[in-house]
Amino acid sequence: MSEVTGKAWDTALLKRVLAYVKPYRKTFIITGILVVLLAILGPIRPWIIQHTIDVEVAAKNEEGVLYFTLLLIAVLIIEAVVQFFQTYMANWLGQSVIKDMRVQLYKHILSFRLKYFDRTAIGTLVTRNVSDIETIANIFAEGILVIFGDILKLLAVIVFMFYTDWLLTLISLIPIPILIFATSIFKRVIKKAFQDVRTQVSRLNAFVQERVTGMKIIQIFNRETIEMERFKEMNKLHRNAHIRTVWAYSVFFPIVEMLSATSLGLLVWWGTKSVLGGYTTLGNLVAFILYIYMLYRPIRQLADRFNTLQMGMVSSERVFKVLDTKSNIEDEGEVLKEKLEGLIEFNQVWFAYVDQDYVLKNISFSAMPGETIAFVGATGSGKTSTINLLGRFYEFERGEIKIDGVKVQDYNLDNLRQNMAVVLQDVFLFSDTILNNITLYNTEISLDDVIKASKKVGAHGFISKLPGAYHYNVKERGGALSVGQRQLISFIRAYVHNPSILILDEATSSIDTESEILIQKATDVLTSGRTSIVIAHRLSTIQKADRIIVLEAGEIIEQGSHQELLAMNGHYKKLFELQFKEE
Repeated sequence: MSEVTGKAWDTALLKRVLAYVKPYRKTFIITGILVVLLAILGPIRPWIIQHTIDVEVAAKNEEGVLYFTLLLIAVLIIEAVVQFFQTYMANWLGQSVIKDMRVQLYKHILSFRLKYFDRTAIGTLVTRNVSDIETIANIFAEGILVIFGDILKLLAVIVFMFYTDWLLTLISLIPIPILIFATSIFKRVIKKAFQDVRTQVSRLNAFVQERVTGMKIIQIFNRETIEMERFKEMNKLHRNAHIRTVWAYSVFFPIVEMLSATSLGLLVWWGTKSVLGGYTTLGNLVAFILYIYMLYRPIRQLADRFNTLQMGMVSSERVFKVLDTKSNIEDEGEVLKEKLEGLIEFNQVWFAYVDQDYVLKNISFSAMPGETIAFVGATGSGKTSTINLLGRFYEFERGEIKIDGVKVQDYNLDNLRQNMAVVLQDVFLFSDTILNNITLYNTEISLDDVIKASKKVGAHGFISKLPGAYHYNVKERGGALSVGQRQLISFIRAYVHNPSILILDEATSSIDTESEILIQKATDVLTSGRTSIVIAHRLSTIQKADRIIVLEAGEIIEQGSHQELLAMNGHYKKLFELQFKEE
């Protein structure tokens, strides 16, 4: 589905982009002055040539010819120097603005609730944060300032032309109304074309990113041919979008050339008659030929500049759409605690990912400081949803969640999460060293701290055998390590951050027996002395839990210790016996 953007010229949107110039006002002003200077210097050259022909050459004044020739060279040198500084400063300004904008966008994305990422393609966000913002730089480098300079140059040229010979000027400008009409149509066509280009780029990025990430699934299920056909179709749409922009250029530029040639033909016809009739001079005619070139070249460039501006405006509109998205976690809590005791209370909590389709219904339980609470139940029963609410990764609709007697919404969000650590079933490791994956660049955690934690968890043995040990790069998503090794690293990561509350989500569900033994020992180390919530499919791993809560279809149906639940002869006992037989 293509994204609809606003008007061809959106003043409000442009003002919003220009607001980012505020820290660089001096550079913006200086660049503007250089643009004005360039606009004035250009039309001076034909005037110098006209004066040289009509005055100095006519009078056979060699010194005068030499003087004005040197003056012309000096103007050209000054123009080249000004052009260099104007180009450099405009590009510097553009890159500085997008640097600030990209930081703001990335910071905003980091604050989004996980629900936003559930429904937004990662490739789309990558496009917004990288290529779309990069395009915005062109608003300053090749867009608004240069457009202003081109318009100013056009006005300066027309003023010089009227000053030199008003009749020749009127004759030369006869095709201009047709050009203005053609330009207005071109603007509308190219605006729509560039909207489609940016949409197709975003789709292509999202498609490729998802398929590369899920390459294993594609190959396992032999989907290469089908996915290739889908890629070809998307690539074709991308090509067609670009061809529509090329078509618009292909029609517009010949029109400009034809009108330019028409102006030149009218000028030569009328100008030659005027020179022969003594109504104007040869110098004026030569100057006007140069003026025609200077008049139509900026008009042609204006189309290019306008397209660049349009691309920047389309991209900025897409970026601002993300910036205006209200999916942030409300962080208005002021309660700060260096260390939580770990008392957790859920009181009649209801939660839904979509509208009123509740996945948790009237959930109530408590965990005392230092206790280990385990959740069991079938897939989709609400186990992971429960722990997601504790760290406010999602917001619940009804009920109340408290930690140490304080509502979770009243805690400062950073402070709340600093006191928690989560070990997920699907461990995510960055393409970085083991050390950095454990510390997450927290400078308060030293290498010695990491080594001590590794020894406690039982992972120091395999890490020390790797090339570079703790400085070994695990590659993307930890692909250089086994599932069990990645899981142990995530345990170390949780341990070194010394949380008050520990959450283990299916930490042993997809590993071999040997790794499970290691991880079970690591679990005992991690859960010791802190409130822990454990989710597990393998009931053998949670028998030591102080309390086990059984969930079904988002509701608590049983709770108690392992022995108490077996004695109830209910749902838990059926699960236990079924697993016992399988094992």
